[in-house]
Amino acid sequence: MALGKYSRVDNRRHNSSYCSTVTIVVFVGLCLVGVWMMTSSSVVPGQNVDVPAQENKNEVKQQVTESNEINTKQFEDNPGDLPEDATKGDNSMPEEKPEEKPEEKPEEKLEEKPDATKGENSMPEEKPEEKPVEKTEEKSNEETKSDDGSDTETQNGVNNTEDVDAKTNDGETNTEDGGTKADDSEGNAAGQGDSEESSTEKKPDTDETETKSDENAGEDKDRETGNDQLDDKVDQKDDKESDKSSDGQANNQSSGELLPSGAQSELSNETSTQSGSWSTQAAESKNEKETQQSSNQQKGYNWKLCNVTAGPDFIPCLDNLQAIRSLRSTKHYEHRERHCPEEPPTCLVLLPEGYKRPIEWPTSREKIWYHNVPHTQLAQYKGHQNWVKVTGEFLTFPGGGTQFQHGALHYIDFLNESVPGIAWGKRTRVILDVGCGVASFGGYLFDRDVLAMSFAPKDEHEAQIQFALERGIPAISAVMGTKRLPYPGRVFDAVHCARCRVPWHIEGGKLLLELNRVLRPGGFFVWSATPVYQKLAEDVEIWQAMTELTKAMCWELVSINKDKLNGVGVATYRKPTSNDCYEKRSKQEPPLCEASDDPNAAWNVPLQACMHKVPVGSLERGSQWPEQWPARLDKTPYWMLSSQVGVYGKPAPEDFTADYEHWKRVVSNSYLNGIGFNWSSVRNAMDMRSVYGGFAAALKDLNVWVMNVVTADSPDTLPIIYERGLFGIYHDWCESFNTYPRSYDLLHADHLFSKVKKTCNLAAVFAEVDRILRPEGKLIVRDKVEIINELENMARSMQWKVSMTYSKDKEGLLCVQKSMWRPKESETITYAIA
Repeated sequence: MALGKYSRVDNRRHNSSYCSTVTIVVFVGLCLVGVWMMTSSSVVPGQNVDVPAQENKNEVKQQVTESNEINTKQFEDNPGDLPEDATKGDNSMPEEKPEEKPEEKPEEKLEEKPDATKGENSMPEEKPEEKPVEKTEEKSNEETKSDDGSDTETQNGVNNTEDVDAKTNDGETNTEDGGTKADDSEGNAAGQGDSEESSTEKKPDTDETETKSDENAGEDKDRETGNDQLDDKVDQKDDKESDKSSDGQANNQSSGELLPSGAQSELSNETSTQSGSWSTQAAESKNEKETQQSSNQQKGYNWKLCNVTAGPDFIPCLDNLQAIRSLRSTKHYEHRERHCPEEPPTCLVLLPEGYKRPIEWPTSREKIWYHNVPHTQLAQYKGHQNWVKVTGEFLTFPGGGTQFQHGALHYIDFLNESVPGIAWGKRTRVILDVGCGVASFGGYLFDRDVLAMSFAPKDEHEAQIQFALERGIPAISAVMGTKRLPYPGRVFDAVHCARCRVPWHIEGGKLLLELNRVLRPGGFFVWSATPVYQKLAEDVEIWQAMTELTKAMCWELVSINKDKLNGVGVATYRKPTSNDCYEKRSKQEPPLCEASDDPNAAWNVPLQACMHKVPVGSLERGSQWPEQWPARLDKTPYWMLSSQVGVYGKPAPEDFTADYEHWKRVVSNSYLNGIGFNWSSVRNAMDMRSVYGGFAAALKDLNVWVMNVVTADSPDTLPIIYERGLFGIYHDWCESFNTYPRSYDLLHADHLFSKVKKTCNLAAVFAEVDRILRPEGKLIVRDKVEIINELENMARSMQWKVSMTYSKDKEGLLCVQKSMWRPKESETITYAIA
């Protein structure tokens, strides 16, 4: 009751005059009771049941008055000799409210409520005995309640007893979630606060209610702003589930914003009186079931370490030793190809001993921690060629290679001078580097605005791809064997091979014809190998075979140049832009592919020794060269027509533009500012389910490269991604990815897991996420709420840090960070044991 509150404050400012004012206060209180009894039947007829209880309280007023001095001292001493102002209650110390702990559990609040609202059996002498039981964190709130229970009853009689009820519920509201105010109206209903005040003095309490609403709303707005305006259900988390364990009232954290104040408070009181300050049995039972289900689900994940021969370098589809042993032949490098187990592993790969957080880019291009990739064989084998050296606790990379021992940058500029048409970073933006070694060539092409998709097999050149990825250079483990490379046709601006040890000329040029498939019409093949510049018998034989093969393929030999500094020669070929040469060949070898042969089909498709015709229609993809970089990033590809329907249902050009605008907003407004990530530690990123490459395009201004993965069962939009000057790969997430463990700083999955769950073991997919993500790496998931909850449980079971969860309209966002934790138990993977 407003009058009771402010009368109490004024009286407390004159503690020395208690005896002289008690009689006046009691008289005024009795008068107010009389007025209230005359008007309450018309204001709140449904609440008359509380009147006898308050009259009974008035009967014990004399006892309370006589023990006023004693009780006051008891409540003042209990907080621990705090200043007098610290025990004056809610209204005299409003600045203490933010200090009340939002983590207070519903069970604790339910225990406190009866103490403040017991009725005639509520004796102030009993309260000090309960206080020591409460937690230390709740001391501020408990002190307030204690004073309300003693001083209020003594000074203001029955009306102040009503005040106790209202204040208790206010305290509960403050301990809820800062912005949650559902209990506020319920507290007023239980204590008849607002309704009674409306018949006497409504204004002061209304103002206070509005002030509290404004403060709580301000807290909500601050939280939303800090999380990039993620609307009304964001949970900022630090690896705890404080809000999720609350009762039914806490399920909607923004409910306070919907509660009215002032003149509409009667409706709130009338409605909330049905359940009062207690949650319903249905809500309690539902929450308990969900809690048990979540707990059982979390307990159900029994992660174990993978006991495999490859140890911390385990790649399930490349280390299936059982399948490799059963191969009939390894002539075409079948043993370096993918052989995925029938059931993907659900175990976790162990960390190398002494593993540290990777060095950040660009320093990582020159050196990495030795213990992160503890392999020295390559340093011994290729150290003289400046591939890699062991330097104390580091592995250092002088930037050399077999064909450019004096540095990759000199070699890159030499190529540009030899063939001006290459135009690094303008005409040539995305290239394929075959047999890349430690990928120094691709690593220094970043200085020329060029993206290199580097690959090499997992072979005797121990961990060469792992070195590349640890350095922050894009690369995958792959081999040119019996199957097509996992890329669309006609997407690479250039293909580079520097002593890549691929026998291009054998078996009808099958492997070189695979490069022809992925190379754009008009693109360059840069071949730096000994047959170009040495005169040994074997080299001369290979050069002659290559000359015949490239001529039959209608490739034009643009130049042969020798790099005097490195002492190597480079031959550069150009793929034709028309079919004229194909039609004029006297001998149709190699043959043209059948018209039904799709050059974009690349997932587990066997190689064929044939050539696809060059597209010549003005609206066919590959008939025109893309815009120069960086203009090609934003421009809709010319071959996307309005008559085509895009992935999201709009005409294809509109779909493309809308997707890009969407991801620019998400990245700039949310990812870069709202989720608390330190982007300086992010270098290797993967979009696990890319559509048009919008996420990668939105990160263009950061020192980040993004591997765009288009899943095998999704619309084939990977050619669009390459057209934009980005790169990517086809993949099926029911299988392991062709990369080493601990390869990526950031994984991004937009509605991936809800799709793969239909066909894959979700636990195995998440174990694969754990395998390829670095410790302290981040995972961002956008998906259905039920998937988000399941993934969050998995992440917590691996002791990952949950940075944020967000849900709205059955859609959710999850941001988690991988930890260094590894399980102690191990599981032997029999197919991966030598």
